Amino acid sequence: MSNNARAVAAADGDGFGEIGVSQYVQARAAGVTPTTDHNPVLLKPHGDGTSQLVVHGQAVGLNTASDYYATHWQDARDAAVESHRRLAESADVVVAEGAGSIAEINLHDRDLANVETARFADAHILLVADIERGGVFASLVGTLELIPDDLRDRVVGAAITKFRGDPSILESGFEQFESMTGVPVLGVLPYDDPGLPEEDSLSLPAEDERATVGDDDSVDDTEAVTIGVPRLPHISNATDFGPLAETPGVRVAYLPLDSSLDDIDGVVLPGSKNTVDDLFALRDAGFDDELVAFDGPIVGICGGYQLLGERIENADIESTDDVDTAEGLGHLPTVTEFSRDKRVEPVSIDFEGAGPLSGAGGRVDGYEIHMGESRIVGDAIPISGDGAATGRVAGTYIHDLFANESPRNVFLDAVYESVGRERPTESRSETDPYERAAALVGDNLDIDSLLDTLGLD
Repeated sequence: MSNNARAVAAADGDGFGEIGVSQYVQARAAGVTPTTDHNPVLLKPHGDGTSQLVVHGQAVGLNTASDYYATHWQDARDAAVESHRRLAESADVVVAEGAGSIAEINLHDRDLANVETARFADAHILLVADIERGGVFASLVGTLELIPDDLRDRVVGAAITKFRGDPSILESGFEQFESMTGVPVLGVLPYDDPGLPEEDSLSLPAEDERATVGDDDSVDDTEAVTIGVPRLPHISNATDFGPLAETPGVRVAYLPLDSSLDDIDGVVLPGSKNTVDDLFALRDAGFDDELVAFDGPIVGICGGYQLLGERIENADIESTDDVDTAEGLGHLPTVTEFSRDKRVEPVSIDFEGAGPLSGAGGRVDGYEIHMGESRIVGDAIPISGDGAATGRVAGTYIHDLFANESPRNVFLDAVYESVGRERPTESRSETDPYERAAALVGDNLDIDSLLDTLGLD
């Protein structure tokens, strides 16, 4: 379950579909091209107790939990079985990440992410426990007590994550745990961030808390700029802002919707799984008035672009409220018309920008995932990604825009120019986050034991 998604090739070779960003990252880390088989079933929280069901990359519809289990669960299981079969035909090892806990006894008869996958894949099981919240041994022992009997013997080891300090203090606990359960602890991974994209909005602050990420004091405070990102209730694809936060001299502040923009130098409106309801939330909190008074560069990405327009038509297709037309924030002369069709596709284009993206060019790689199409209805300059720009405001449907050097640098130059500061010359770290992650796991997990278990020693 995640609202951070990526567009990838469909496993059957017909078009494109969307998968969760964590599965996208895992496939790339494994050295394979991500396809919809790497996340055959995805739930995207929508609000009002519903989630959008995505099967093999295609949106099926909105469902409550009870509707999903009653109507779609068997089809979802069939899709997962089909994807596993295709992956197993082309790989020596298939690694399947579970979700939540395999010890949820009330869900054992319908736990697709853990129980059912372990069964139909005839999988060896590695339990992974988070020590950050405390009680890690109680969690592991309790899980082994509650796991279905037919899966208990499949557990080949345990690993502990998010540990801070000297792991040697855990050794006596390891010995007692293995004596009690017969399950060895195969590793302790330190709490370290290799810089991979975050899985979902759980990595973000709560809606009513401001949090700032980014510049690690590599430049003086007087030289740094702060990019404000409103913490929308249904924010999606927050991975768009990682490249900004990783840039020396740049901080990204996630803002509660009742925040002032007095200390903000540039604003990026993020994507949203429910653009219309988030528009109402922005307006109710007074953030629209803050944007009117704000005189720095503004960029909207996907749902954020839709928010910046004059209105959204057929709004009831997405909104939980019964409203046909929603008045937008009015910063761009655009109109968005929703339909039930969803565009999902990778993007690789020669970018043309304007406004705060003026001068951005060259090859840009990203992706689009959205419902609705936007059209210009007034005096604005078209930009790539079916976007528009006027003055200091721009919007585009291209996710991962700022992962590309040209638009990222052009936008940040505009922010620095707007506040009358000279941009620092320090360069971004070129260390590959996938290599950092591989070293983190390889140095702290007994890979040889796992390979021996799989018969690959």
